[in-house]
Amino acid sequence: MLSRRFFLGAGLAAGAATAAVSYSPRSFAGLYGPDLGVAKLNANENPYGPSPKALKAMAEASARGAYYVDESIDRLIAMLTERYSLGSEYITLSAGSSGALADLARAKATQGKILGPDLFWDTTTRLALRQGGELVRTPKTPDLGVDLDALYEAITPDVALVQICNPNNPTGMLLDAEELKAFCVKASKKCTVLIDEAYNEITDDPQANTVAGLIDEGYDVVVARTFSKVYGLAGMRVGYLLAQPETTEQIQRYSLGNYMLNQAGVAAAIASFDDWEFVAYSREKIHESRRMIMDAANSLELTVAPSETSFVFVDLGDVNAEAFREEMERRQVLIRGIYQDYTTWSRVSAGRIEDVQRYVAALPEALEAARKRGITIG
Repeated sequence: MLSRRFFLGAGLAAGAATAAVSYSPRSFAGLYGPDLGVAKLNANENPYGPSPKALKAMAEASARGAYYVDESIDRLIAMLTERYSLGSEYITLSAGSSGALADLARAKATQGKILGPDLFWDTTTRLALRQGGELVRTPKTPDLGVDLDALYEAITPDVALVQICNPNNPTGMLLDAEELKAFCVKASKKCTVLIDEAYNEITDDPQANTVAGLIDEGYDVVVARTFSKVYGLAGMRVGYLLAQPETTEQIQRYSLGNYMLNQAGVAAAIASFDDWEFVAYSREKIHESRRMIMDAANSLELTVAPSETSFVFVDLGDVNAEAFREEMERRQVLIRGIYQDYTTWSRVSAGRIEDVQRYVAALPEALEAARKRGITIG
């Protein structure tokens, strides 16, 4: 039996341990973020979040105890139904958008092939592929864009899902809104069309660039959104999918449901959802960082893909992107390396201004150092 003395002793020990530890930002460096002195520009996280309202909500939710989500889920779903004018049967909450996207991929892989462009964020399809699913890719346009005509022509009777990221990752490029909507209308008559809009709120006109309205019109379209990007809640893992009720049911057959969500994250999402002041601030900071990256690349006559996201895709010319990533890492700047066979293209996130300044300052030297290494391209 555990005695009162045990609990008293444990409490005193914990108190002593707490008193002995200085919980300065340095204490958590490398644990809840990058090490001090490291510019983390490799994961498209928004370092300006969570917002003050979200932080307050997280603290209040956690102070009440670490309970499973319940009424808070109902509140968030109610907010989503109001914004999108859709019933709750159209909505799937998720640990980030990734969880529900993976569930959708697994569900559709049992019905047929998954179709996507040559280059897109395909991480959530990989679980389905490991379980026997098949992904078919279509060629890009000459400027790295998504070729909607090629995608439509590739929809055969054995295709169950077409997946598009808009804006795309890792290119950052945005499709023409009207062309994408027209594609969704005709393609959804053949199969389910998924539009991953993780970066929608960062675009210059989020409302014009979403296809969410097509769901209310009855089209077999799925829209994925996340609180990870503009809201700065990447580590809190809250996202959602909007879809027709029958598709929502298919997704949820593969899901553990609300058990995948955490109370603090849901509280933060609720507090952030209508925090337009923070959204505007966040978008402004991201745009400023993005311009700095693009200007630096352009000054070195590097080709840059037009971005409407929180990252930039830069063509390094004759330099291997993995060698460049390693040289940047030696300079304490973390970026992404090679994507598939895009061996000279390098993705860098729009992080804190001071971190982007470090990238800009290191760019010429790291580029030249990587070039001198002479790593074969291809």
